[in-house]
Order: sequence, then structure tokens, then C-alpha cells
Amino acid sequence: MDQIAVLIPCYNESRTIAKVVTDLKQTLPEAVIYVYDNNSTDGTDEIARQAGAVVRYERQQGKGNVIRRMFREIDARCYLIIDGDDTYPASQARELVDGVLLRNADMVVGDRLSSTYYTENKRRFHNFGNWFVRQGINLLFGSNIKDIMTGYRAFSYEFVKTFPILSQGFEIETEMSIHAVDKNMRIENIIIDYRDRPEGSTSKLNTYSDGFKVLGTIFRLYRSYHPLGFFGGLALILALLSLLFFIPVLSTFLSTGLVPKIPTLIVCGFTLIAAIQSLFTGLTLEAMVRRNRQEFELDLIRAADQKKRLPEE
Repeated sequence: MDQIAVLIPCYNESRTIAKVVTDLKQTLPEAVIYVYDNNSTDGTDEIARQAGAVVRYERQQGKGNVIRRMFREIDARCYLIIDGDDTYPASQARELVDGVLLRNADMVVGDRLSSTYYTENKRRFHNFGNWFVRQGINLLFGSNIKDIMTGYRAFSYEFVKTFPILSQGFEIETEMSIHAVDKNMRIENIIIDYRDRPEGSTSKLNTYSDGFKVLGTIFRLYRSYHPLGFFGGLALILALLSLLFFIPVLSTFLSTGLVPKIPTLIVCGFTLIAAIQSLFTGLTLEAMVRRNRQEFELDLIRAADQKKRLPEE
């Protein structure tokens, strides 16, 4: 088992990967640096190998797929994930790692948004998207994560080995953040500097398509992790709609003793039934989620026990 494993997912980062690996080796000389190449065509893997990294491959395209492979294959007491585009300072890696090794954090977030991100990043909609996602997740899940989409994080062994990855692309950061909050894991925010990509290096993130995937992930995970809030809210909307259309029918009945709008009354009834069904669906799923959280705590105990059994490398 490695003491510190640095994980770098890469796709066509030949211009910057050597510097990233070299800088990390200087900052964390005791760490094992793994570069996972995701079908690069520009020789990223060979450059990383020459710089001293352990190079492995994930053929299924997408950052989420790469991180899934990393988490399955690597055993370490602390995992540090950093992008290979040289936008994050390797000099601050020790701060993130210490959060896990010395302060028992499960996830340490490298917070770009509280420092230089908004001035360095030249893509306006990326800035708005990062702010919007952060505000939305913190509101829906009651969290206080300063940077949801950052690619610079440190994790504990327990987090990595109990994290079920479903995302395939850049929405993986959102999934990580929500998982940590929902499972009541200890989260630290550390402010880091951010610099934009060097000239000639291009982002693989598509502002609009990946942005919609992130929003879809938030919607899906809120429904899964907070079913009572989701289906209870839906039940409230349906009940209000039923009441809204029922009031004119009731008013007419009270004044004339007649119900001329029978189809409207029928729709109101079915809408109210749907509201009741939605509420009980939320209650049922909420009980299942609570049970899953209990099982997750048992998984944490098993993961901790497994870590003790793993031999030092």
C-alpha cells in the first residue's frame, strides 16, 4: 500500500504533463505518481514515463471512467488527484495531503473560486457555471463546499473504497462532492491558486454539453439521496394544482348547488391522488435511503479493517 498516491488523469496533455510530474516529485518525493492515459494521441504517456511517473491506461473515454479505474487499482493511505494541464500549483499538494494524513479528513477540496479563478479563467460561462453549481449543491444538500468542480482534491482510503462511481465524464467532481456530503464525511476546503492553461493547451470540457450533464447529475443525485424532499416537493406542487382548479368548482357549487365542470373535478381528484402517491413514494424511498446509510457505515468499518490488513509497500 502506498503512503501517498498521486493520480493524474490525462488526455492529450503532452505540453504540460512533464512539468506537472516533475513539480509533484519535488513537493511530494515520497509519493508514487500515477498517470492514467485516456487514449492520448500526442505522446502524453511516453513523456510522463520519461518524467518518472508510473503510466497506466484506461481505454474507455471519459474522466469518470479514468477515475473509476484509478480507485479500483490503487491502494493508498492518501490519494491526491490533480489534472495534468498545469493549472493547479503542485507546491500546495502537501497542504491537501496533510488534511487527510494529519487531520483525518475524508475529502480535501482545492478551492480555486476563493482565489484567482475568476480572473485567470477566460471562459465567462465556466465562471458562471462553477458559481451556479456551487450555490445549487450547497442549497439542496445543506453543505459548505467552496468549489464543487475543482480537479484538485485529496481523499482518504475509506472514501475511495466506498465511493460507487456512476459518472463517465466531467460530472464526476459533482458526484464526489455530493457523495461526501450525503455520507457525512469530513470535508476540508483549502484555498489554492489557479492559473489558466498555457498557450497551446486546450480544455477538454465542453461548456454547454458537460454543463447540462452536471445539472442532470445534481437532479439525479438529489432524487436518489433525498427522495422525501424530491417526491414531497412534487406532491406539494400536485396538491396545490388540484386545489387551485378545485376552488372555482367548489365556489360554483356553494352558490348554485350545481357542478357544471365535472371533467375539471375529475382531473382535480386524479391530481390529488397522484400527490398522495408521490408523498408515500418519498416516504418509502426515504426509509430505504436511511437503511443504505446504515449499511454504508458498516462498509466504512470494513474498509478501515481492510486498510489495516494491507501490507506496507
